[in-house]
Amino acid sequence: MNTQVVGLTGGIASGKSLASRYFADLGVPILDADVIARELVAVNQPALAEIVTQFGAKILTPEGTLDRAALRHMVFADDTARQQLEAILHPKIYQSLWKQAENLTNDYCLFSVPLLIENKHRYLQTTKAPCINRVLVIDCPEVLQIQRLSARDKIDATMIKQMLSAQCDRQTRLAYADDVIDNQFSIAQLQTQVQTMHTFYLQKFS
Repeated sequence: MNTQVVGLTGGIASGKSLASRYFADLGVPILDADVIARELVAVNQPALAEIVTQFGAKILTPEGTLDRAALRHMVFADDTARQQLEAILHPKIYQSLWKQAENLTNDYCLFSVPLLIENKHRYLQTTKAPCINRVLVIDCPEVLQIQRLSARDKIDATMIKQMLSAQCDRQTRLAYADDVIDNQFSIAQLQTQVQTMHTFYLQKFS
């Protein structure tokens, strides 16, 4: 595989999706773990059946689709449940990411993975897939994460605390970063930083 891989990550509500959108506008392929996860848990998919077997039919809506709110409350309130869910989904997500990347011819692509650092998948390597080449962290202060979560998802303070505690802290995330985009300022400044990083990656990987 000639296309280099940048792992884009960051804390919840740090601005990963917006940064990814700006990279996509510059022609960078974005392989998104969250998108893959949603596809994996669609009706009649094997992963959904595994989740139901593990957690019971209570995590389904009356229509038979995944009740994301119910599952979210369950796994963020119980570390064991969260680890069980990750054990079902994460291997399948990474398999899909690498499979999609194999078909690319760009200088580089982004793997957008919220828990990249927590699960140390930067160092994932098999006979069929190279390691992620660089880790790009979208960073912002925790107080901003809390404000954005509250405004965006209308989540209560208890759930926000549980969601934040399920991820590594800011200092740990930054320690793993090869590159950092500081997203505590304006959208225009975020766009400028994305453009700067894009130019850097093209120079480095071309």
